[in-house]
Amino acid sequence: MAKLTKDEILAYLDEATILELNELVKAIEEKYGVSAAAPVAVAAAPAEAEPAEAKNVTVVLTSVGDAKVGVIKVVRTITGLGLVEAKKLVDALPAEIKKDVPADEADNIKKQLVDAGATVEYK
Repeated sequence: MAKLTKDEILAYLDEATILELNELVKAIEEKYGVSAAAPVAVAAAPAEAEPAEAKNVTVVLTSVGDAKVGVIKVVRTITGLGLVEAKKLVDALPAEIKKDVPADEADNIKKQLVDAGATVEYK
């Protein structure tokens, strides 16, 4: 069996769908007895509870402007989708990019999309 290079593996990962990547992770977990789950750290109780008005929002892409390719690249980075899935999402406007995210994360996502030429709103 021919050995794959690191670049060939990364190229495959760039083009794979979420379903294909999920199946790959499961196969690796089973074969090598590992877990892809992030370790859970026990955090100390916060001195002050978060304000009640801090709520999660949904980031909605409303327009891609003139830079559709750039917006697709940013959507892929934010969502982890493959190229085809990201393009379908961008083509189906308005499109939910991230659902129920904290306001500061939503602002970061919005900044990335606006810098790429898109128009974004919150729900």
